[in-house]
Amino acid sequence: MKFSMIFEAQIADPTPEKERQTYLDSIEQAVYAEEMGFDGIWAVEHHGLEHYSHMSAPELFLATVAAKTSRIRIGHGAVCMPFNFNYPTRVAERAAMLDVLSDGRLNLGAARGGTLQEAAMCNVDPAETAAQVEEALRIVSAAWRSPDFEYHGDLLDIQAPQGNSPLRILPRPVQTPHPPLFLASTKPDTVVLSAELGVGALVFGFGGLDSIKMQHKLYWDRVKSRTGEKFVSDVVNDHFVALCPTIVLDDEGEAKEVGARGQRFFGESIGYWHLGGAKPPTGDTVSEDNIAYMRSKAASEEAAFDRGDRPQYSERSLAAANFNIDHAYGTVDTAIKYVEELEKVGVDEVLCLIQMGTVPQEVCMATIKAWGEHIIPHFRLPVTERQHVSAAV
Repeated sequence: MKFSMIFEAQIADPTPEKERQTYLDSIEQAVYAEEMGFDGIWAVEHHGLEHYSHMSAPELFLATVAAKTSRIRIGHGAVCMPFNFNYPTRVAERAAMLDVLSDGRLNLGAARGGTLQEAAMCNVDPAETAAQVEEALRIVSAAWRSPDFEYHGDLLDIQAPQGNSPLRILPRPVQTPHPPLFLASTKPDTVVLSAELGVGALVFGFGGLDSIKMQHKLYWDRVKSRTGEKFVSDVVNDHFVALCPTIVLDDEGEAKEVGARGQRFFGESIGYWHLGGAKPPTGDTVSEDNIAYMRSKAASEEAAFDRGDRPQYSERSLAAANFNIDHAYGTVDTAIKYVEELEKVGVDEVLCLIQMGTVPQEVCMATIKAWGEHIIPHFRLPVTERQHVSAAV
């Protein structure tokens, strides 16, 4: 398995000063992740979602990390690819330049954009986003696979003026024929779609191990049954990446509480932007029992699903996913046992979510260190040698 981290740039009770510090803290974490043996870092793209995510220009964040590192892979997780967010040829240009600047370390994921708030900011029609993302992936891969290109699709026709030289994306990416492509797959139908398109799946992991297992089966069942007519490129990337929320400290109880508080902020802040409310949460719950709150909230959300008061996803766990805290929150041994279950499922890449709006920088850094010194090395060993190491830790 590969191990990576994802950055949202979340900020509880944001100010311009805290915003700037969050970017600097996230860069420090990403650089330290390379030192600690992580294989990759990813950055989301969101617009105007105060508190939840201040990562509005991930290409700049990723370029900064690339300049400060030499080995770790740099991933868009993911670019909002509806045309009014980012026009496909501009995605191809910017991403190719990032691949050049990172010396061939880029992964490129695509997303529809998460909320109506963001769609309104960029005049995006939510009804058109699914088709536009798929076409954008086709355009980007076509522009990268051939020095000269034109494109004639269902939604766009892109070609040079008559009599002019052909269109050409500059610079050309280092990776040939192009960097690996992914799709943000937050629901079962998009997990299946990523397999149909021949791209990697960036999978929502808050639902827990059973949810990830189900989504992995959906992905690989479709990989085995697909005919290839929907592939967006002649290069296939069957790579299953699963989100893993994690806080690892010597004190298991403290780690679980910090993780529960961080995930509570995460869930309630994105819930605000999806469902509305008086104001976004500020994460001011340090004096509360966040573990008990999250377990109670998860139970109430599942009950609401059973009554039909929540979207009827194909799996019940998604209704309460944001409030499920059965993740890698605890000691090194807790995290190892959780990741061993991901390994059994067949996950190709474990995507650690550490930077949540209420998690202090020192806890983020301690968690990265614990993964780098104990958890990642554990999984670099043959299975036959692991029991001794786990017991020693």
